[in-house]
Amino acid sequence: MVSVSKHATMGKPKTPDAVKIFCGILFENQKYLDDVLPFLEKIFGQCDIRSNIFPFDFTQYYENEMGKNLQKIFVSFEKLLIPENCFEWKLLTNDIEKQFSRHIGKPSRTVNIDPGYLGLSKIVLLTTKDYSHRIYLGKGIYAEVSLIWKQKKFQPLPWTYPDYRTELALKFFEDMRKILKAKK
Repeated sequence: MVSVSKHATMGKPKTPDAVKIFCGILFENQKYLDDVLPFLEKIFGQCDIRSNIFPFDFTQYYENEMGKNLQKIFVSFEKLLIPENCFEWKLLTNDIEKQFSRHIGKPSRTVNIDPGYLGLSKIVLLTTKDYSHRIYLGKGIYAEVSLIWKQKKFQPLPWTYPDYRTELALKFFEDMRKILKAKK
């Protein structure tokens, strides 16, 4: 027979805290960024902060499809959401990518939109790619904790992408966290 402390209680499911949504947007031409932002704001609410645009020179992975001299920006949205069905956010951004794809020859994206969310303790990215450190959420979408809040700053993990390790990204997420903390 298993002995149970009379003080032990079973954990009870509860609604998670609301989180701030962000998107990392990769693009070759500023026009594509300008075109796609209103669609994202329709889904996630008004943009409240943006990082500076920076050269995306960490990999050549996207060049064949999207071109050279790619740039990236992180954009945060004002609305707080419960992450219960966050896999839907990635499905929606994939649909936006398809809408803005070129269809000359084989289809190719003009923007790559990677949504994620920020809680007070972590940054979570949503992806279609499975890997050992990713958790399946549903409908072909996985989640990955990419940064954790530790010692009063965001810390990368072994699998954190290089662009999420930059001072620019870490500062952006710290600013986002301040906004979230003020709303709680």
